[in-house]
Amino acid sequence: MYEQFYGLRERPFALTPDAAFLFLGRQHRHALTMLEYAVMHAVGFALISGEIGSGKTTLIRQILKSAEQDKGISITLVSNTNRSFGSMLPWIAHAAGLDPGSRSGAHLYDALLTHLAQEHVNGRRVVLIVDEAQNLGPKTLEELRVLSNVNADKRMLLQTILVGQPELRETLRRADMRQFAQRIAIDYHLGNLSAEETWAYIRHRLRVAGGSPEIIESSAVELVHARTGGVPRLINILCDTALVYGFADQKRRVGTDIMEQVIAERLASGLLPLIETQHSPARATAR
Repeated sequence: MYEQFYGLRERPFALTPDAAFLFLGRQHRHALTMLEYAVMHAVGFALISGEIGSGKTTLIRQILKSAEQDKGISITLVSNTNRSFGSMLPWIAHAAGLDPGSRSGAHLYDALLTHLAQEHVNGRRVVLIVDEAQNLGPKTLEELRVLSNVNADKRMLLQTILVGQPELRETLRRADMRQFAQRIAIDYHLGNLSAEETWAYIRHRLRVAGGSPEIIESSAVELVHARTGGVPRLINILCDTALVYGFADQKRRVGTDIMEQVIAERLASGLLPLIETQHSPARATAR
């Protein structure tokens, strides 16, 4: 809608994960480096956690993009986890390109082992990435631990990366998960962006989308950080909405007036977990 008006090739603050827009703040850079190290050196289990909207899935997309260039790595991604997930085997098999069909657990396990062994013969190591892993219960996680025992000589055939919200850590701290937790070689929690990183993040996304990084004024950016706490998804929502409002008002730059209006309306709706201040408006300003 507003792309042409602001000289943009595409929406800079879309919510869909896109590695092309990846911004590496200090913690995101550390998390990505840890993931790359884990994949490169086959360290076994790796864990990356972060709050909702912190950019975990975007990091995973970057790892997937990098893995496409590595002929010695075969990535298997399971991303549609839920509370009633059940056994991991059919989902892993499906993600690996196998047809689970109506095979029993034992036959499916044998088929997966055969697949892992064949990948090893072909010179590839399988890396399993489980996104939204906080939805996995202890029994399901135990399946992953058992699968990690599959080795060929000293080489690991299956490496696992768990990506999820902080609730995953609570599960792994349970006494009955101690054996699993001790298998985790890489462990990193992804925090939010600082005020300076929020400013750089917004400018970066505007620039990648082909526009001027000055479209959103610095004073408006300060408001964004104060109300979002540096959560990338919340930053995207406020900035995207502000560009829509700016386009509607035919304003070439988004200032504090527009951003304050966006924040007031989102606070009034009660749906977006923004940080309220003492002077937060009680209701939205009428347009």
